[in-house]
Amino acid sequence: MTAALLDGKALAKTMQAEIAAGVAELQRTHGVRPGLAAVLVGDNEASRIYVRNKIRACQQTGVAGFLHELPAETAQADLIDLVHRLNADPAVDGILVQLPLPPHVREAAVVDAVSPLKDVDGFGPESLGLLAAGRPRFLACTPAGVQQLLLRNGIHPAGKHVVIVGRSNIVGKPLALILMQKGSGADATVTVCHSRTHDIGAVTRTGDIVVTAIGSPRFLKADMVRPGAVIVDVGMNRLPDGALCGDVDFDAVKEVASAITPVPGGVGPMTITMLLSNTLRSAQMAQK
Repeated sequence: MTAALLDGKALAKTMQAEIAAGVAELQRTHGVRPGLAAVLVGDNEASRIYVRNKIRACQQTGVAGFLHELPAETAQADLIDLVHRLNADPAVDGILVQLPLPPHVREAAVVDAVSPLKDVDGFGPESLGLLAAGRPRFLACTPAGVQQLLLRNGIHPAGKHVVIVGRSNIVGKPLALILMQKGSGADATVTVCHSRTHDIGAVTRTGDIVVTAIGSPRFLKADMVRPGAVIVDVGMNRLPDGALCGDVDFDAVKEVASAITPVPGGVGPMTITMLLSNTLRSAQMAQK
């Protein structure tokens, strides 16, 4: 058995066309164009590529993209002052501060400074708190992308055992909360593993759906997967030769799983898509 490919690149294209239609409708009915402000501090090349891709996606969907590039030595107070100005700017519906930030800047302070009504990244404390309370506003983009990848490929988490490898505030924790919600695309039984879990393979083998977000190249091996399981690889790792790979030993695991995401071309494009979706939703909410 060779697993079916869960093509995030193709799905992102479909969903971005839907977002573009929503943007056009909002402009037609309210004369409003959604706006996303991206803040990039320093010259981290990976961050620069991510932000460039996000601004390009804005252009393709009709969302106004505002890029603010700051030098690495920018003081934390100056960065927070910019965030406050963006909070007050009516042309900006969503704010993205690209992480990681330079070591002298406390990330939590900057994340907390973003208005909860413009937290389209979805991992500010109010966004996560509302999600935990069962009243989500903006879903964290990567977990939301994982959920859409499953749903739009006919894979419904309801009643399934989902094993998540990784407990970050950006992926693991919010994804667990999303999949435990009541309703469509959720109602799953969720187990979260991490670096201190004993015998992770024994846990992952019980999963109907396994999501890896641990940041370890080819960590999930074929003998850690139950035959027929669905595998979603959130990892993005660069090997010594410069090649990219995920957290899953793709070539081996695809012979055991029923469906699997590639790296690249799986979850990554969906993350950007959900960022645009949240920005459109923020603009729509502002008109009510």
